[in-house]
Amino acid sequence: MIFSAQYRHHYKATFLLAFPVVLSQLGHILVSVADSIMAGRIGTLQLAAASLGNSIFTIVLVFGLGISYSMTPLVARADGRKNHTRIALILLNGLVLNTLIGVFLFLVFYGLSPLIHYLKQPLDVVKLTIPYVNILFLSMVPLMVFQAFKQFAEGLSLTRQSMYISIFANVLNVGLNYVLIYGKLGMPALGLNGAAWATLISRVVMALMMGGYVLTFQRFAKYRSYLSKQHLSWAHMLTMLKIGFPISLQMIFEMGAFSFSAVMIGWVGATQLAAHQIALNVASVTYMMASGISAAATIRVGKLRGSGDVHGVHTAGYSSMIMGALFMAGTGVLIILAKELIPAFYVKDIVVQALASKLLIIAALFQISDGVQVVALGALRGLEDVRVPSMISLFSYWLIALPIGYTLGFVFDMGAMGIWTGLLTGLSIAALLLFFRFRKFSPA
Repeated sequence: MIFSAQYRHHYKATFLLAFPVVLSQLGHILVSVADSIMAGRIGTLQLAAASLGNSIFTIVLVFGLGISYSMTPLVARADGRKNHTRIALILLNGLVLNTLIGVFLFLVFYGLSPLIHYLKQPLDVVKLTIPYVNILFLSMVPLMVFQAFKQFAEGLSLTRQSMYISIFANVLNVGLNYVLIYGKLGMPALGLNGAAWATLISRVVMALMMGGYVLTFQRFAKYRSYLSKQHLSWAHMLTMLKIGFPISLQMIFEMGAFSFSAVMIGWVGATQLAAHQIALNVASVTYMMASGISAAATIRVGKLRGSGDVHGVHTAGYSSMIMGALFMAGTGVLIILAKELIPAFYVKDIVVQALASKLLIIAALFQISDGVQVVALGALRGLEDVRVPSMISLFSYWLIALPIGYTLGFVFDMGAMGIWTGLLTGLSIAALLLFFRFRKFSPA
């Protein structure tokens, strides 16, 4: 069945949509990977600060991304119905809503950043983390503008443009990292803060380029006539929030578990925190790539739902999950093969390298579960089913993964290895529950 002509058609259609999104999503996470690798070259303290800062910022990031993701299923469904007026209103109100959310997140978390001192992390690490993460919070404003245009275009099955822009911005970020972290080309050496400024600049460029694409190209002309104050609608924004907020919660429950794991590992010490950051960077890269398949599942399921093709909805969802599982199985093998090599790219400390290598084995083991759960979430978003999945994430990560991780890490004195074993358990349970949640919508 999974190799039938019908499934092969869906594999091809999903792949053509997913491939650009995979590279685009990869751009988001490679920003923090580049920060961590280049900061690690300065020292272990800087790498630990990047770990703590990125773990905190990830919570803010995924909240904003979750709100923006609400645009894609709405646009895809309207596109399936050929409702161009509805699509134009989603663009306008989604852009305004995303911008307001970006400003809100910056102001709130900038004000809360001094509270990082209360996380009981090493003082030297906290001193480096606060100014670094505050600059990252500011980058949420241009990032949310970029996301509004990106999710709009992806809802119309136009995924390549954001890919090109993300690749360009990531290359720019690495170049700016080199100049600003180490003080090249006459610039002062800003250390870890240089990495944050590079991220901010590259995200401003992303927003300008993606906005320029949507606001100037002829193919979007029929939507631009609605970009005026008179078409602003609180009802449209509320609809997006009703879909986006549960998506944000789901992502926060999942990513927040990994972030709180970093806090728990920080209680052990900077060495284990640095090793955690290396393994988490690798797992985040593969996760974001799988989330590209998830985004394609959202687009295809949403559009097929809008056109009334019930059987196509479920075949598209199942085929996407199969693709996600196979892809992540491949990344798991690669991680195991490179587990000794990868840590050396981040840091010279052999103790950190040895522990990171062990954590990467656990990361490899949960690849398939991570792939299935993230793609299942994408398929469910295409159905605009977002509340129950968020509760599944709360249960799997905060009631299962973290308690098991804490017990193994501190009661059984397994440290970071025990905490990561808890994450493995939670991801596996989430994958099973989300698969059966989508199966509930299968035709008889």
